Amino acid sequence: MTADDLVSLRRDLHRKPEPAWREFYTTARIVDELESRLGDDLDELHVGPDAIAGDQRMAVPEETDLTRWYDQARADGVDEAVLERLEGGYTGAVAVLERGEGPTVGLRVDIDGLPRGESTDPAHLPAAEGFRSEREAAMHACGHDAHATIGIGVVERIANSDFTGTLKVFFQPAEEVVGGGKAMAESDHIRDVDALLAVHIGLDHPTGEIVAGIGGFLAVSHLEATFTGESAHAGGHPEQGRNAVQAMATAVQNLYGIPRHNDGKTRVNAGVAEGGSAANVIPDEARIVAEVRGETTELMEYMKHRAERVLRSAAEMHDCEVEIETGAEAPSATSDEELVEIVADVAGTTPGVERVVERDELGGSEDATFLMREVQQNGGTACYVGVGTDHPGGHHTATFDVDEASIQHGIDVLVGAVERVTLERP
Repeated sequence: MTADDLVSLRRDLHRKPEPAWREFYTTARIVDELESRLGDDLDELHVGPDAIAGDQRMAVPEETDLTRWYDQARADGVDEAVLERLEGGYTGAVAVLERGEGPTVGLRVDIDGLPRGESTDPAHLPAAEGFRSEREAAMHACGHDAHATIGIGVVERIANSDFTGTLKVFFQPAEEVVGGGKAMAESDHIRDVDALLAVHIGLDHPTGEIVAGIGGFLAVSHLEATFTGESAHAGGHPEQGRNAVQAMATAVQNLYGIPRHNDGKTRVNAGVAEGGSAANVIPDEARIVAEVRGETTELMEYMKHRAERVLRSAAEMHDCEVEIETGAEAPSATSDEELVEIVADVAGTTPGVERVVERDELGGSEDATFLMREVQQNGGTACYVGVGTDHPGGHHTATFDVDEASIQHGIDVLVGAVERVTLERP
């Protein structure tokens, strides 16, 4: 792919962002690009239900929402045969190149957008250049359009190289809700991977900088608690009510009182707290959507256990019931030194790369960790690579954008690393 091809593809994906499990246009576009560029040189292309373990999907939206985005992809003119394979929100793809004896190397790139609007400011390059999101309720505000482009670029380059072994590129849906990594990690495609690379652009590193191995992934679990009480007139008979909002408020306050753990970082946040209908009505229902995180999976489980106890205790204190549902989760993971050294060595001789950082910490959560841990538990190695890019707005903001030159940097480093792995792991 030429530099112009890369930019054109990235901008097309940027115009049509789709949130988690609704990546219908995105997946179909990836399939079209791979088939048109590689044809019979691509040995396998698994799409939708064939790419993931569908029963392991997490944070899947309501059917009506899926249908709306599915119909939008159809209106955008994607291949109907591919679209039908994605129906029900079974998005994503796995591309496979088989080139004789050698290790199996995997590359994971995520493809979903965020449910937020994009800036219309003329100073915002996508707005100025005409590739701003066409979806008012969605935006590629984290660089996954660039990730998908990098994945396709790597497949094409490896297909035209002297690579020996097998390459599998995982175009993963639903990262933003930590909902898709487990579904891909539970699929059969990951079982024989000897070395896995995952990639992210930006992360507050500038264009020309490569982070060979990112760690510091916080394990995360999402919780939703629904409190149920009994309504009553707040002025006439308050004693007859059981106040669900009062239980919810107590829970929010006490969640933040969970003791932090000496063994590492622990986090809690009540991101949604809502309930009630009017000032003069004792509310009979309220809910909290919260998350807990930990530096290790064990620390996250510590926080989760404490959070669930807080939620139940708050309900009991105010004579209410509570139903707790666990949403999406992701474990922690580490980047293996063997692969970090390979990536660092390759990056050090890659044109356009001005600085190589051996390691850095993410400080957040990522469901690539499901795939990383699966490969590691099967005896392989895994590494999460950062590709620096100048971005005028922070990740997840309305003005986020990428320096498109960094897409080529990412392809060059990853192709070099894939080829080096096959040389060092015959």
